[in-house]
Amino acid sequence: MRILFATVPLSGHFFPLVPLAWAYRAAGAEVVVTTSADYLPTVLRAGLPATPAGPAADFTGLAGHGYRDAGEHLLAHGRVFARVSAANLVGTLRLAESWQPDLVVYERAAAAGAITAAVHGVPGVELQWGVPALREYREAADEVLAGELSALGLPALPRADHVVGTWPPSLRHLHAAEQSSMRHVPYNGDARLPDWLAVPPRRPRVCLTLGTVLPGLGTAGLFLALLEKLSTLDIELVVAVADETAAAWGPLPPSVLHAGRLPLAQALRTCDAVVHHGGNGTSLAALEAGVPQLVLPHFDDQIGNAEAVVRSGAGLRLSPGEITPEAVAAGCAQLLDEPRFAEVAAGVAAENAAQPSPAEVVRTLTPLALQPELRRAG
Repeated sequence: MRILFATVPLSGHFFPLVPLAWAYRAAGAEVVVTTSADYLPTVLRAGLPATPAGPAADFTGLAGHGYRDAGEHLLAHGRVFARVSAANLVGTLRLAESWQPDLVVYERAAAAGAITAAVHGVPGVELQWGVPALREYREAADEVLAGELSALGLPALPRADHVVGTWPPSLRHLHAAEQSSMRHVPYNGDARLPDWLAVPPRRPRVCLTLGTVLPGLGTAGLFLALLEKLSTLDIELVVAVADETAAAWGPLPPSVLHAGRLPLAQALRTCDAVVHHGGNGTSLAALEAGVPQLVLPHFDDQIGNAEAVVRSGAGLRLSPGEITPEAVAAGCAQLLDEPRFAEVAAGVAAENAAQPSPAEVVRTLTPLALQPELRRAG
């Protein structure tokens, strides 16, 4: 059995695919990941075979400002991802033609995967990261890829034959009611485990992170201001950030235990709270670890992810206009002082643990790959 994985070259998009790809390999399937050429080293470090589908991706549009509303912002980001898929489409189609996969698995922004599955008559499986429907991404793909879709005889971006969601069912929106569930198994890259992770904290431990994208979009000043204010609390502060970013900060307050790259999932299991941007990977890693969250969302799925965390009772959120060092410190203190957040977070972690493992999802999807007639009509 051959499984082709397609992804936009961003870690927040690729990392959710990794546990399922590992499960397929462990089950004896051949797996290949296709993405933009510049992202291949990241895929290879995950232990997965990879091949380039197109040139290095251009994500400058992600830094745009001045949108009228969240919908316009989503549409703009959807166009960026659609242009990446347009650049990768020919390479992905050619790979499928020569390699002949039995199944194409793609993350929700990788339109090239959806198109390739439809063109080659192969069942397509979409892995949905994030809580919101993100319908604007599909609208953007139909717009940007209109010429390619028409040339291939497709009226619109094809829909998946099967959709897999990794958020606990109680936190999902209605649009995701028919998704198959898969337990979130955190994969956060190839960072080393620091020695201090094995030492029990002497004070409440808090993790601060803004993910892999936001620090490159002009938030460096905010990051440092939050770090400095949080360090005034009676806590151990762990800062998950790129090593080069941390190196530029100079000396840090004594309460900062670590600043730099970090195996986030393992670190969160030692923490009492986490302050973060609301990205899918960080949100789910915190839920999996049962850690209360203060979410500072900026755009796209981050907003819906934050709302889901608040609805569950596992954390708090601040909107962009509310984010100040003082407000963040106060929210963090509230998470630490009120046991209800930790109690709810532990319950959500138990719900996640009860979902089907990636190996079980592989068994569920195998008939779809081996018997394409089981594909959903339309």
